Amino acid sequence: WTTDIVGRAYGNRGNSRSRQGKFEEALGDYDVSIKMCPWAVDPVLNRGVALEATGRYEEAIAAYEAVLKVQPNDPAAWNNLGNANMALARYADAVEIYGKAVQLAPEFSFAQANQAIALYASGNKNGASRKFRTLLRRYPDFDDMRAALVASLYSQGLLDNAETEWLRVGDERYNDVRWLKTERRWPQPLLDDMKMFLTKGSYAASKQ
Repeated sequence: WTTDIVGRAYGNRGNSRSRQGKFEEALGDYDVSIKMCPWAVDPVLNRGVALEATGRYEEAIAAYEAVLKVQPNDPAAWNNLGNANMALARYADAVEIYGKAVQLAPEFSFAQANQAIALYASGNKNGASRKFRTLLRRYPDFDDMRAALVASLYSQGLLDNAETEWLRVGDERYNDVRWLKTERRWPQPLLDDMKMFLTKGSYAASKQ
């Protein structure tokens, strides 16, 4: 009983430290929590998130796979596993993995969005664009999908359409390629197309 409470306390402190960006300290807390509560999956899942944040993607994958061995129907674990594979440019694998998250939780909009982005990165831009539009019909204020659609339209030479869609992106962080790469972690193919729009389109001219 005491071990369970203390183990959970370490896990909670790890979550707090992770939110503060103190990932190494968080990992230490998760390790203690896992040792004290080996039956609990949450600290393993959260440890994977912290490992991702420090760029240790293979270790994150191992953590998520460990969760899925115990809870194979956990859509969050599948989504996170897709994220780690996407970071390693395993785009085709990511498409399939995100698909499992969507199958388990059809209303999991971020898993759907991540799958669409992985599809784009894998080279299926047309299929990805259809998914972007489908999600935007359901969630018109989904800026991540709107910005992704902008990049897609620009890459197809549809500049006017791209700029029209761009006017509907409310989150100013999508102006920042660095944020897209390091925080949102868009895959390189989509990031490259957005960078081209931001630096070479009429939008760029308006900023000069």
